[in-house]
Amino acid sequence: MATPLLRLRNIRKQYSQGDAFLEVLKGVDVDIYAGEFVAIMGASGSGKSTLMNILGCLDRPSSGTYEFAGQEVSHLKDDELAWLRREAFGFVFQSYHLIAASNASENVEIPAVYAGLPAAKRRERAQQLLTRLGLGDRLYHTPSELSGGQQQRVSIARALMNGGSIILADEPTGALDSQSSQEVMVLLSELADEGHTVILITHDAQVAQHAERVIEFKDGMIINDTGHNKNKQTPLPPKLLNLKSAASSKSVSVLVESLEAISMALRSLKENWFRTVLTLLGIVIGVGSVVAMLAIGQGAKDDVLERFSSMGTNLLVVQPGADRFARRSADGGMTSLLPEDVPVLAQLANVKAAVPESTTGVTARAGGLDTTTRVNATSADYPMLRDWLPQEGVFFSHEDNDRYAAVAVIGQSVARELFPQGGPVGEFVLLNNIPFQILGVMSEQGATPWGQDADDIIFIPLSTGSLRVSGNRYVDRITVAVFDTASIEQTEEALRQALVQQHNGNEDFRVRNMASIVASATAANNTLTILLGSIAAISLLVGGIGVMNIMLVSVTERTREVGIRMATGARTRNILQQFLVEAVVVSILGGIIGVLGGLGVAALIGAWLMPVTFSIPIMVLAFACAAGTGLVFGFTPALKAARLDPVIALSS
Repeated sequence: MATPLLRLRNIRKQYSQGDAFLEVLKGVDVDIYAGEFVAIMGASGSGKSTLMNILGCLDRPSSGTYEFAGQEVSHLKDDELAWLRREAFGFVFQSYHLIAASNASENVEIPAVYAGLPAAKRRERAQQLLTRLGLGDRLYHTPSELSGGQQQRVSIARALMNGGSIILADEPTGALDSQSSQEVMVLLSELADEGHTVILITHDAQVAQHAERVIEFKDGMIINDTGHNKNKQTPLPPKLLNLKSAASSKSVSVLVESLEAISMALRSLKENWFRTVLTLLGIVIGVGSVVAMLAIGQGAKDDVLERFSSMGTNLLVVQPGADRFARRSADGGMTSLLPEDVPVLAQLANVKAAVPESTTGVTARAGGLDTTTRVNATSADYPMLRDWLPQEGVFFSHEDNDRYAAVAVIGQSVARELFPQGGPVGEFVLLNNIPFQILGVMSEQGATPWGQDADDIIFIPLSTGSLRVSGNRYVDRITVAVFDTASIEQTEEALRQALVQQHNGNEDFRVRNMASIVASATAANNTLTILLGSIAAISLLVGGIGVMNIMLVSVTERTREVGIRMATGARTRNILQQFLVEAVVVSILGGIIGVLGGLGVAALIGAWLMPVTFSIPIMVLAFACAAGTGLVFGFTPALKAARLDPVIALSS
């Protein structure tokens, strides 16, 4: 006698109920041969559906042996069982088990998706099967638009999609009217005549009469078997004769699987668009916040650095006053730096220029207008030191300083206040009632790093200021420019020693290194940027938690769909991919919208409130974080879906 297609020996199945066990199958022995039309008949609760689940590799027995074409099934891994369900079995369920969001053609195509059949070929085959079963005009109707009989025919077409060598029909007529029941049974009989092995589970004796062999089931045991027709033998497809080899062969590339997973994910997200929007919102807010906050932080940092850079980063600023040697003049100013110190510093190695400055507040008048401003008495090297040149006219010269000339160069703010009609060059301005001729107007500078208006100032020669404006021979500071900033610290030390010697051993001054100040400002702004980014990242984290919550809800709602996909041959990784890809796709869409939204918000802030700086690496990082968020927070729900028990999932 030929080897049975399906051989069960002493199959038992137990379920735990608290501290007790319920035994549903009690030592079942049965052989089913290829090409048979077998009806397993029994009352509800007799265990026949549990037997079908074990036969179809949806469930495992508690004990006993199950052989498929002479090969032990219990030795197969989960993905190998999935291959067997996909390539050997076709399921027809009482409740149809169609995916509600998919049309008839898409439902029929599901087994071929996991078999790796190209989209065009599986669509063509699905249409051929549906047309053969009388549903050619219902290809694109969803299950809710089909009658019970039509849905069951869709289920049969799905069972035949990958060949359906073995059709397992669990109460296929239980939910149908008599006419539809008769049509379904005729279809199953035709499939048996074509060589398919048909195993029918039913409680109806009239339905069982369509089968060639009837196995009666009661209380988990076979009580009667009409026997096998020894004259009927149907050869099995070669691929089913070596399960281990065929199941382990990789017929579908990772790329194809990924593309199919993306396609299914987009379809699912479209069907649940409102929930998708809510999920997107968390990611959009998180990514948008990161992009906007970091753009603001980087803009503030660049603005401060630009202001410091405009003042010069190659500068050493010498100011009077050290605690032990502090002396003050009658007006409260510090008295330690003199104009005579300037030539001493100017001759040091690596010194480009040494410029004294003495600042005094004055009232300036011209043409019947007046303004309170600052006068900076300095030398002719000031424009070169600060890289700040006149926009109109010229700056005063060394000769002007030597002859105590009453000349001035004014800033843009002063020019607007005193000469609103323009043309200040050549005019006179009164500084504390002393007339000064205007030689030039400085270019626009803007605010200093500490918020002062750099253009609200008037420059005059140091000698003239000491004699005619402030009456003070001391200077407020001496600014030294160096050639090589790499050696600025050595120059600072040389400057310190020269001044100590010039001041008879007294270190009655302080030296500020502008390069170190810029470095400190950069560090402070980096800290601020990190703080802003961290606050925004919290939003992204909250969005990720939202993704996880929504995906967990989605898994719960779609448990039955997961069971259907597993019954039609989905591997563990297919289910994992589908839900994981859904989470990643949502996050990527949210990342794209979030980046665009963040750019828009930052642009508005930059246009109305404060400077911002857009950074492509930051945008890429935010987008990558969004995708990573979907991957990390979507993994747990996806893993939960992949680990579902097919039988439990189907009964959900």
